[in-house]
Amino acid sequence: MSKKSSSKIPKSLQWVLWSADVDKLDKEKDKYYIIHQILIYGGIEEVKWLFSNYSKKEIVDVFLQPYKNYPKKIFYFVKNFVLNLKNKKIDEDAYVTSIYGPIRKRAARSF
Repeated sequence: MSKKSSSKIPKSLQWVLWSADVDKLDKEKDKYYIIHQILIYGGIEEVKWLFSNYSKKEIVDVFLQPYKNYPKKIFYFVKNFVLNLKNKKIDEDAYVTSIYGPIRKRAARSF
């Protein structure tokens, strides 16, 4: 269950949640999007807001549902330091992308 606080998403989060109007987001129904977006793009203030509005268990549970939008360094920072999941095996390919789209393993080629 969510920590109790205002059910409205603050306007100050609009820059992190750019693909939706924060006035129309529902903290519970849209938590998958909200949590992943803040973990990927948010700064310290946005992450503080996240942890004051969702329990750590909720945040971890959502994080463990892949969201293919994480730059590699951010994925590992969030996994290992923000959420302290260093010992949890998580498939990087289900999360990590590049600015050009998903990262795919390439076959070795002869040069």
